[in-house]
Amino acid sequence: MNASQNHAKSYFFCGIGGSGMLPLALIVRAQGHNVAGSDRALDQGRTAAKFDFLKARGISLFPQDGSGVKSAETTVVISAAVEDTVPDVQAAKRVGAPLLVRAALLAELFNAAPVGIAIGGTSGKSTTTGMTGWILYDAGKDPTVMNGAVMKNFVTGDAPFASALVGKGGIFVSEVDESDGSIARYTPSIAVLNNITLDHKSMEELRVLFGDFAAKAKHVVLNLDDPETARIAKAIAPEKGITYSLMDEAASFFGFDLKPQPEGISFSLRAGGKTAQVSLKVPGRHNVENALAAIAASFAAGVPLERAAEALGRFSGIRRRMEFVGTENGVNVIDDFGHNPDKIAATLSTLHAFPGRLLVMFQPHGFGPLNKMRAEFIAGFVDGLNPEDVLLMPEPVYFGGTVDRSVGSADIAQGIVAGGRKARALPDRAACGAELLKLAKPGDRIVVMGARDDTLSQFAEELLAGLRKA
Repeated sequence: MNASQNHAKSYFFCGIGGSGMLPLALIVRAQGHNVAGSDRALDQGRTAAKFDFLKARGISLFPQDGSGVKSAETTVVISAAVEDTVPDVQAAKRVGAPLLVRAALLAELFNAAPVGIAIGGTSGKSTTTGMTGWILYDAGKDPTVMNGAVMKNFVTGDAPFASALVGKGGIFVSEVDESDGSIARYTPSIAVLNNITLDHKSMEELRVLFGDFAAKAKHVVLNLDDPETARIAKAIAPEKGITYSLMDEAASFFGFDLKPQPEGISFSLRAGGKTAQVSLKVPGRHNVENALAAIAASFAAGVPLERAAEALGRFSGIRRRMEFVGTENGVNVIDDFGHNPDKIAATLSTLHAFPGRLLVMFQPHGFGPLNKMRAEFIAGFVDGLNPEDVLLMPEPVYFGGTVDRSVGSADIAQGIVAGGRKARALPDRAACGAELLKLAKPGDRIVVMGARDDTLSQFAEELLAGLRKA
């Protein structure tokens, strides 16, 4: 998949450190193109290791002041939400450089691959993408994988931020996003839909987006246990649909006999008259669903059932997906990406399968989601927290830009307290950390939750160090 020198292009990624930008930049660079970029976090001195990693890959980095965009021959890659006031965008317009939305570039690369496996749905995309990529890699299919999170199986000493894998086997696996409508750009050979729940768009909009996405694919992997994806399954031609379930034995891939452990889960799987055993190193019923989706997608791409099941036994997980950080003085620290009601519910449910009070620090990933899903966040925590659990919330992460800030963490905390659970909004993350260390006692589990902020993992490590000193 390398570009010849004669066809090498130049790309400049605005916000190159972002979870969607970084793996795409790595793939484009690995294909032989010239890549440069800027990032607000780089200018602010945050997550230096990530930017050192990019520089080591031959990617030039510039301040986000427009100085890196100098030629009309350079394509400037931006996110859908980038504002015209960003200096790089202004510089592109000044020199006549074309602007390309990140999703459009990803779709262009994805659609050019002989086999494209697109992983969609509200929750579980990154894990299912990582599982599918690992199965295909382990089976010798040499896939290219584009993920929004670091895949632990592909992490090495010189590749600590392995959210992308570049292969030459003609299979392109990518998670695809519905939040900005860009899912409509993809024409997959194999489409996967884990679930459809309220997140960034209304249910009416989501049904249209996901319905069209499924209709375009040659094969569609669908979760019969989710009402919305089950509805799509009924509308899909039988020869096109591949289903999975933990409840419906008529599904193409049926999982049963689940045996949870604190740091993993095993289950049995029946498909096409064959039975296989799967032992996952990642916990939770939701990860069994992710595994069924990945096995089904891999099967559609030519990997035998037994080979896929066996490979998943060596899947080591996705960074920040219920990631165990460590134990000090009898207190476990867990780092988790949970940021919408559905993901948060899955994490709380999995953790509550085992004893121990939860001390949760949830940092919302923006003011917009709190405003849009205020009732769902409140209901999710009221239902998901036990009476003895404690939730602490700083204000939503905010790195600049224009946004409606009328609903904040205090509004969510007040609603949760009114529902009979313990919750408090504190001024900032440091205050939350100090309170967590004060509250923690042996047997407790501290859970750091939130998205779109790489420093949350650093915060979790700091909490572990604080427990050590206590």
